[in-house]
Amino acid sequence: MSNSKTEAVIQISDLTRVYHMGDSEVRALAGVSLEVKRNEYIAIMGPSGSGKSTLMNMIGCLDTPSSGEYILNGNQVSQMNDAELAEVRNREIGFVFQTFNLLPRTSCLANVELPLIYAGVKSQERKERAMEVLEKVGLGDRIDHKPNELSGGQRQRVAIARALVNSPSILLADEPTGNLDTKTGDEIMLLFEELYRAGNTIILVTHENEIAEYSRRIVRLRDGLVEKDEPVVNPVLEKAAN
Repeated sequence: MSNSKTEAVIQISDLTRVYHMGDSEVRALAGVSLEVKRNEYIAIMGPSGSGKSTLMNMIGCLDTPSSGEYILNGNQVSQMNDAELAEVRNREIGFVFQTFNLLPRTSCLANVELPLIYAGVKSQERKERAMEVLEKVGLGDRIDHKPNELSGGQRQRVAIARALVNSPSILLADEPTGNLDTKTGDEIMLLFEELYRAGNTIILVTHENEIAEYSRRIVRLRDGLVEKDEPVVNPVLEKAAN
């Protein structure tokens, strides 16, 4: 497969998701089509009930569509079973959550190694790769610390390192600054900028305009459909540089 930056890593066509609640049905996605190229930096936005969480779950292979097609890095994932989806999730997607989702009694190093254990990577290589990404996020001197010995920003950096350790096709970040103060949130967004510039494909789900404007493209959902899909004219960091 080509590594061209113009290659689509995500191709979504007419995706729908209908939930049945008793006698009624809720159409969370009503026919979403979206393409994400390699090394794009996209924010997905929308009011409560717009379908953004459902779309994130689809992109993250945490749920399957009622109809439509989803191709992730050449794999047709919309028809996969749970076991196949779990394998794709671990190989292709690095998740960063608002609540960090770290194991509290486990060191930073062990938290970051976790996806590699699932992938069957041998112990020595796991340690080396985990150390490398912890260095990359500025926590090389905190590898033996447990999450409760770290600040909120440091915990999110550990979570980002864990998301990166498998060299995934996409980084999927759900409200990554939601539990952080403004200054720490800005630092985390600077880190995402560095990762984007290093060639990572980033999809950010947020309800905050100020956070979305760090990205290069904003996809706005409403009532389960793409309402707008447009480039960010002046990303936050370009404004700051001027």
